[in-house]
Amino acid sequence: MSAEKIALLGAIAGFTIYLGLPIGRLRSPRPRLKALLNATAIGILIFLLWDVLAHAWAPIDEALSHHRAGPSLGYGAVLAAGFGVGLLGLVYFDRWIARRAGALRESPPEGSGLWHSAAGQLALMIATGIGLHNFAEGLAIGNSAGNGELSLAVLLVIGFGAHNATEGFGIVAPLAAAGKRPSWAQLGLLGLIGGGPTVVGTIAGQYMLSNALSVAFLALAAGSILYVVIELLGVARAMTLKSVTTWGIFAGVVLGFGTDAIVTLAGA
Repeated sequence: MSAEKIALLGAIAGFTIYLGLPIGRLRSPRPRLKALLNATAIGILIFLLWDVLAHAWAPIDEALSHHRAGPSLGYGAVLAAGFGVGLLGLVYFDRWIARRAGALRESPPEGSGLWHSAAGQLALMIATGIGLHNFAEGLAIGNSAGNGELSLAVLLVIGFGAHNATEGFGIVAPLAAAGKRPSWAQLGLLGLIGGGPTVVGTIAGQYMLSNALSVAFLALAAGSILYVVIELLGVARAMTLKSVTTWGIFAGVVLGFGTDAIVTLAGA
């Protein structure tokens, strides 16, 4: 696959964030619709977490089967470290965002424009945090495609794309809570900050080809996926729509396996 096509995969995964931004901007979005979209994303990500970890474990499993202790321990350490950074790093970043949000509420910035408001600056910070997270996702996509694992790359695009479509809710949530409705140009900027790094990561990842880096990128993505699943489950619980959430998660998992089957049959 050419570098341009690999970059296009990253663009598809990253810029689905624009699908969620307009929905999050609605004054009164239907709770059942939001719950269903949220739960479907959870189901897809649960499948993707399993698939990503299976691929990350493959070099370790191969080394173990040949009784190669050095590579087994080395790849295992990389897997543990990458997974820890992806999961725990987002926990501490989220904690920093919460502290910063509290400071903004206590001392609102001066100025009347959207970006001078506490809600606007918080939306920018959330978009930046999502962008850093999406850069790691792009690395996994680019590295998988660069290594010839096109089926995994396609599944990553589908899974990350579904998740990114829901990230628009999180970005505009502070604005909606403050009663501020951003312009389409402002939404465009927020989407570029949040989704653009996926493309950059995809371009970079396709040139970093080695088993160790592949394990590292996949482990980093897996940690990030698990963190997002935990967060989305919290949102689902708050919505108190158990039946809709359960059906959405079921549909997402089935969609994940169905997509995997189609991609495999297509020979990707």
